[in-house]
Amino acid sequence: MKKRCWGVLLAALALLLASPAVKASSNRTVKDMDGQTVRIPRHVRRLADLWHANNQVVLLLGGQKKLVATTPLIKKQSWFTTVDPGIKKVTAPFAGNQIQVEELLKAKPDVVIAADPAQVKTARQAKLPTVNAMYTDFAGLKRSVTLTATILGGQAPQLARQYNQELDSNIKLVNCRLEGIQQRPRVVHFVNSADLTKVDGRHTIVDQWIKIAGGQNAITRRGNQVTVTAEELVKANPDVIIVGSSSNQAARRALKRDPQLRHLTAVKQGQVYGNPQGTFPWDRYSAEEALQVLWAAQKLHPAQMKGIDMVKQTQDFYARYYHYQLSKHQAQQILAGEN
Repeated sequence: MKKRCWGVLLAALALLLASPAVKASSNRTVKDMDGQTVRIPRHVRRLADLWHANNQVVLLLGGQKKLVATTPLIKKQSWFTTVDPGIKKVTAPFAGNQIQVEELLKAKPDVVIAADPAQVKTARQAKLPTVNAMYTDFAGLKRSVTLTATILGGQAPQLARQYNQELDSNIKLVNCRLEGIQQRPRVVHFVNSADLTKVDGRHTIVDQWIKIAGGQNAITRRGNQVTVTAEELVKANPDVIIVGSSSNQAARRALKRDPQLRHLTAVKQGQVYGNPQGTFPWDRYSAEEALQVLWAAQKLHPAQMKGIDMVKQTQDFYARYYHYQLSKHQAQQILAGEN
């Protein structure tokens, strides 16, 4: 009788192990930034990251060895390739902004991360598990970092918690230092120095760090990369100008060349800065936003932020998350927006 019972149990166990329910346990689900539930492998070993900015998050979380597809821009991002030379060998399955589906499939990713809705749609149509990681504010940044860590697994979730705590801590430090300030400088943030008609308006992550840093956005319109006229900029007449994807020198040169913008208060008083650029530009969609809030606050309120050594802050961040020892000169280059 006992032998027969054991035989029944063993047969039941064999049936259970062969059942779809057990096979399904090799998968799990995550909820992406759009609220979509996506089924992904329990252990992700091959990751295609089609969003420039999120490649930096993967690097920060120690998952770069899992990258099997990236973007052409990241392969040209000088500080990224300095910190992670191996990214140059990773395929970039793009022709312009269009995904080359055959090339993406050849990379055999377990999961695809993207941000552009059209790219998300294309990857899903190719039957690839695809997660949208896009965000528009600091709360979203933290959620996106956590999402990426959940996909990567291993030590990544612990690193994500550490990073999110550091971001919160730096924001609290700025809030504490700037408590009770009487004046908030008017700030204009240009997208880059090549097109001085594109600025970042209200209700953006740029607007958010300007406020955290003790400034006010001189642009009253809403949205990223808003097109404005020289007349609107003259009327806004900012106290401080910050230029994305540009060095200090290039930013100042571009504004001084413009016959109208050269008369702005910020230009005349030398309050024009290229935004720092590290493994990704600090000003938007960047994990290095944790440094951006300190840097911007120091530019807008140097007296209150006295004693914050941004060179050391940058060196420590790179050592802690990228395991890369920046020299003092390299950190100064990043802070000056230089490649």
